[in-house]
Amino acid sequence: MTVLPAVQAELAAATDRLLATAASLSDADVAAPSLLPGWTRGHVLAHVAGNAASHLNLLTWARTGIETPQYPSPEARSAEIEAAAARPAARHLADLEDSAARLAAAIRDLPYEAWSATVQGMRPPPHPAWYVLIRRLREVGMHHVDLATGYGPRDWPETFVRRELHDLRLSWPYGHGTVSEVVLTAEPGQRWRNLGQGPAVRGAPADMLAWLTGRSDGRGVTLVPAGQSSTPGDGGALLPEPPPWLTMPAPADLPAMPPKDYP
Repeated sequence: MTVLPAVQAELAAATDRLLATAASLSDADVAAPSLLPGWTRGHVLAHVAGNAASHLNLLTWARTGIETPQYPSPEARSAEIEAAAARPAARHLADLEDSAARLAAAIRDLPYEAWSATVQGMRPPPHPAWYVLIRRLREVGMHHVDLATGYGPRDWPETFVRRELHDLRLSWPYGHGTVSEVVLTAEPGQRWRNLGQGPAVRGAPADMLAWLTGRSDGRGVTLVPAGQSSTPGDGGALLPEPPPWLTMPAPADLPAMPPKDYP
C-alpha cells in the first residue's frame, strides 16, 4: 500500500469543494478582484483549469516517456489565463469540471510503474510523477483561498496544512530567509531553527502556512522575543515580509517510488 489512494481521495475532495464554490459564483462575482494582485476571480479560475491540463501533460510524459512540457512557455501560460479570465461564470465552471475530470481519469489509468517516472515543471528540480498529485493539491487548496469567497486558511484540512509545511521547510530559501526560527504552537516541540536572519515567529500551523505563502498579513502569527516563548496578540504590523515561497516546485531528493506515507 502506498500514499497514492489517500492523496487521490484528498484531491477529489478538495476539487469538489472548489467546484462547489465556483458553482455559487455569478458573472459579477467572477469579474470581482481575487486576493492575488491584478487578478480577478476569473483569472484564478482560468489558472486552476489550465493547471489541471498542465498536470495532465506531465502524466502523459510519465506514461509515454516522451518529454511533454507542463506549459509551452511562461508567456503562453499567461496569455491563456488572460484570454479565459473574462468568461462567464458558467463557462468557468464547465472548464473546471472538464479539466478536473480529464486529470482524474489520467490519474486513475496511469500504470503503477509510471508513477516513478521523472518529470519536471517549468522550473527545476525534476521530480517523480507521483508528486504531481501533491502539486495539484497545492494549486487547488491555495487558489481556493485566493478566490476570497469565504473559504480561508483555517478551512484547509489538517493533512493539507501538515504536508505543505513539511514541503515548505524542505524547500526553504536559505540565504533569503527573513526569519530565524518558526515555532508551530499546535505541534509540541516543532521548531524550525537556523532559517536565516531575522526574528523568530510563532503561530498555529494553518496561520503560519497562510503567512508563509502570502495568504495572510500575519493573522495569528506573532514575534517571539529572544528568551521568551511568545508575545500576545497578532504580530501582523511587526512581522517582516515572509521569505520567498515556492522557490522550488518540489523538494529535492524525493523517493522515486510512491512512499507509504507523505509526509
